Amino acid sequence: MAWPHGPARLSRRWLLWGLTCLLVVALLAVLVFLVREYEEAQTLARLERSAASMGMDVRNGLTRSVQNLVALHSVAPTPASWAALAADILTAQREIVHLEWRDPELRVLAARATPYLPGVYAYRPRQDALPDISQACLNAERVSGPAYSNSYFWPLAQGQGIELMEMCLPLNRDGRADGYLVATYAMAALLTEHIPAEARRGQRIAWTEPDGTRLTIVGDLPTGVPVIHVNQLVDLPGATYILRLEQPRTAGGWLPHVMTVAVGTLALSLLGVLALLARDLRRRQVAEQKLADALAFRKAMEDSLVTGLRARDMEGRITYVNPAFCQMVGWSAEELLGTGVPYPWWPPELADEYGRRQAIRLAGHILPREGYESVYLRRDGTRFPVLIIEAPLLDAQGLQRGYMGAIVDLTEQRQVEELNRASQERLQATARLAMAGEMASLISHELNQPLAAISSYATGSLNLIGPDVEHTAPQATELRTALQRILEQAERAGRVIRSVADLVRRRERQREAVAVPALFEAIMPLLQLQARKLGIAVDVQVAADCPPVWCDRTMVEQVLLNLARNGMQAMPPGEPAAASGLRRLRLSAQPVRTAAAHSTQRWVEFVVADHGRGISDEDAERLFTPFFTTKPEGMGLGLNLCRTVVEQHGGGLRFEAHAPRGTVFRFTLPAADALS
Repeated sequence: MAWPHGPARLSRRWLLWGLTCLLVVALLAVLVFLVREYEEAQTLARLERSAASMGMDVRNGLTRSVQNLVALHSVAPTPASWAALAADILTAQREIVHLEWRDPELRVLAARATPYLPGVYAYRPRQDALPDISQACLNAERVSGPAYSNSYFWPLAQGQGIELMEMCLPLNRDGRADGYLVATYAMAALLTEHIPAEARRGQRIAWTEPDGTRLTIVGDLPTGVPVIHVNQLVDLPGATYILRLEQPRTAGGWLPHVMTVAVGTLALSLLGVLALLARDLRRRQVAEQKLADALAFRKAMEDSLVTGLRARDMEGRITYVNPAFCQMVGWSAEELLGTGVPYPWWPPELADEYGRRQAIRLAGHILPREGYESVYLRRDGTRFPVLIIEAPLLDAQGLQRGYMGAIVDLTEQRQVEELNRASQERLQATARLAMAGEMASLISHELNQPLAAISSYATGSLNLIGPDVEHTAPQATELRTALQRILEQAERAGRVIRSVADLVRRRERQREAVAVPALFEAIMPLLQLQARKLGIAVDVQVAADCPPVWCDRTMVEQVLLNLARNGMQAMPPGEPAAASGLRRLRLSAQPVRTAAAHSTQRWVEFVVADHGRGISDEDAERLFTPFFTTKPEGMGLGLNLCRTVVEQHGGGLRFEAHAPRGTVFRFTLPAADALS
């Protein structure tokens, strides 16, 4: 009975030893794998350093090439001298296939081809590369420096071809644009010319696009041999290329170190595992604490923002809103989460337009970094302008899961802009009024002397004619009348200038009781001249009981004259004088009383009625604004000064429509009998 028990125990022992050996073998296999992976990682690291050095060599070579081209333009100011020096550069730099000097409209001024590749443009004309040249020059203007195009395949004779790349360099001479210098590079020659031969030995170098498409290859490797490769990004202004470096995968000398690694690993495995577990636990706790702090910090930061944040998925459904956005639109986060197009903050009449705009923007992934403006609707129905800036929302793996938008309320900014605009307009109007005052003072000062001379000459002429002209020729009587008129108008012009100067200087003016007919009689000679010229009849109507007015006679005459002239100029030219009585200007005056029940103050209302084109609603709002005029030759100061004069007399100036057409201006002046 004991014999069978012995083999069973032995079997169990061998099973344990077998499991132990299997564990050791597995551990050794793992160690061998790890050593080989380590050596391969070292090889990859060396290869990456070599690829980085090659990429740097290529970039340095392109930089030196650009410097040579800049020097070419500085020493060759004309196309004739440029061609010979360009040939020297093409001879020294084999990677350049073609050089061109183009004007700002990309027309060729001078060109030179490399002597090492004759007939490169024999199969296809150079003009076929113009789109790539245009794109490179557009990028060069934007960056104010050299810019490169994406590479393109250029076919040659006998079914061959070459991969080319354009470089555009903006040229300036004495601060002015002098066109562009366009250099065509052979992609393969960039590798052979700028990377040393010893660095390329035993390796294969290729240019590839970001998606992995190979453009050109330099070097060769034996077929059937596994290779190891690395990629190096070569980022040029306007274009991005990948430098791919490949070399054969060789077996490392790992066999002499396997036992040492195995013994050390067996001895330290348990301690290493415990240390790793303790470190992992400690790191996990630290990471969890940092994550909690980061979440709390982000939550506090989002709650303190005044900028609204909004996230949505690829279907347009809202996945996140911050408190600032909820306060901005008036809806809570629970009400907004999960909602889609149309959003509740879109104005109903603009929902279709916003939906189409969003569909186009999201379908083409057009997300302008400068943002775009829109109009939102609050829950209470008020509208407000916003600035929206959106960016793709990426997860931890770099995949786009939606869009994150920042919304800025522009209400206060618009109000500030409007206030600034209004302030600027007021400042400009004040400055122009001040300038007008200075100009009026200057003109009044300069005109006093010639007006005094006119008066003196008129008085002297009257004295020469003599007082007794009844027995002289009729021409002498007419001449004396004309000279008297000249003297009266010169004196009146002097009074007008002095009154304007007093108005500008805010001086106290002399007022007197003036009969209303005298005011009309003073301006009638001037009105009749213009009325006869325009074919307009002037009617003057003064009420029989109209009292004199207390006023500055000269300034009131100017108000009546300005309003009457404006009325005549407003009548359309070319109408017959008797056409429905529309070529007629009416001047009238009548006494009125104030609206106060117990007031004894008497006023005289003056009326100037025309049959002109009338005043539109838009012009009526700005009619008395300084420097606003509807006449091409007007200065826009007449009506404003008229209103100022009337208001300084205590009255008011207003206007209304006149049937069947035209405008009626009315203003009031105090009666002299009430103030005496």
